[in-house]
Amino acid sequence: MLARRQTRLVAVGLACLAVTCADDARAAGLYFGDRGVRPLGRAGAFVAGADDAGAVAYNPAGLVDAGTQLLFDASWVRFGNEYTRRAWVEQRDPNTGEVLGGTTRTFPTVVGSSAVLPLPTLAGSYRLREGLVVALAAYAPYAAIMSYPETLAGKPAPQRYSLLTLEGSGLGVVGAYVGYRPHARVSVGAGIEALVGRFAATTMFSACVPDRFLCAPEQPEWDTLTELSAGPIVAPTGIVGAKLRASSRVTIGASFHLPVFVRAPATIRTRLPSTVAFAGATQVGDAASIAFDLPWTASLGVEWRPLDGLAVELAGSAQGWGMHDAIRVNPEGVALGGVVGFPDPYRMPEQRLERGFENSYAVRLGGEYTRALGDVALSLRGGASFESSAVPPARITVLTVDGPKGTLALGASLGFGRWRFDAVYAHIFVAVTDLDPRDARSPLLVPVASNAAPHYVNGGNYRSSGDILGLGFTYRFGSIEPARDVEVPARAAPRREEGQPASVR
Repeated sequence: MLARRQTRLVAVGLACLAVTCADDARAAGLYFGDRGVRPLGRAGAFVAGADDAGAVAYNPAGLVDAGTQLLFDASWVRFGNEYTRRAWVEQRDPNTGEVLGGTTRTFPTVVGSSAVLPLPTLAGSYRLREGLVVALAAYAPYAAIMSYPETLAGKPAPQRYSLLTLEGSGLGVVGAYVGYRPHARVSVGAGIEALVGRFAATTMFSACVPDRFLCAPEQPEWDTLTELSAGPIVAPTGIVGAKLRASSRVTIGASFHLPVFVRAPATIRTRLPSTVAFAGATQVGDAASIAFDLPWTASLGVEWRPLDGLAVELAGSAQGWGMHDAIRVNPEGVALGGVVGFPDPYRMPEQRLERGFENSYAVRLGGEYTRALGDVALSLRGGASFESSAVPPARITVLTVDGPKGTLALGASLGFGRWRFDAVYAHIFVAVTDLDPRDARSPLLVPVASNAAPHYVNGGNYRSSGDILGLGFTYRFGSIEPARDVEVPARAAPRREEGQPASVR
């Protein structure tokens, strides 16, 4: 009977671990800032004001204003998290199991860090004719590849049941886009995209059965190191957008990004526990498939130009994280072999992991001021944003670190003829989450049916913040245009194409 339960434990645990990690390739808490060097300089307020090749990620209707150009930028996301875990240790009657009381245990603080990895954008647009522009783009989400120690002061690290490292992950978006101006005041755009790449994660789960007959829930000898690699991931999606020039000073923009339905193969490899209960047991096969849904995003922005050269935008967005209710895994070849008295191999069943995420909302205020200095166009940018969390506090872990967060951003550009060079710095403030361990709802991965109460491992204090540094350039082909709404000396003002707004992009 014990062999049956231990074997079932490992098999089902592997499945749940796979989907937990795979989800967070896109989960709230790994996307830490609005993307793109120039848009981020406006704190992401770039829905109505999108007018270069970076519009592909915000509002493809803005491609009409981009003309023919090449854009490249790269940013480094430095994200840090300090986690002080607290656990509620119950005292129970050994005969009845009745809870008699409890105490709070505090673990040493663990620090997570992100890898130094530039996250690029490469986008090119081409004007087919007046009012019709097509574009191709590839870009990486602004995500932090987090790592935590396996041991701390010679003991197993307290966060090990949530995450050890995400190193080896690499995800990006590729797409084809079109922008069209059917009317002098109206632009529309659309894009077909795909989320592509691989996701890797290493973490621990416990092979201790919930009834605690032979072991304690976090006894190190029962820890199982598990490595997940999911991919290739190819998940289609798309984006549509529109812009309305309500007047010479006001532009309204809106966009809608479709949800992403991820269906991908995965491999799972484990280091089985060192306890004698697993002597002679081996993993048979490593193939599985995962399935989960990622949210839609709706954005609306209004850009106002009160002065020549000054643009200010107020934008808001909603993300449908409520659709991310569960993750499903179908094990196609993972089992345990060599367990006496049990089918050899024992194949694990399909699993479903409940997530319970919530819709999130954001507001952004940003702008830029452009001034011509002889043959040079100087642009200064700034902005601030606030975004609610998609992860309910009871479900926060170091794998899905998230919370209400604000961003302050500063950026600048220099334009020389056909070239524009951009830079940005942004700081991300994340609200401290202090989760009472009695309210925690992320259980230790021991998914075996039992009358024992779940053992939750995500209580404690989470302190996070981040910085983003980025550089980029844009090269414009064809006619060169002066900065929008900025008077340029006649010797530096080239001819504009009819119907095109004047801007340095």
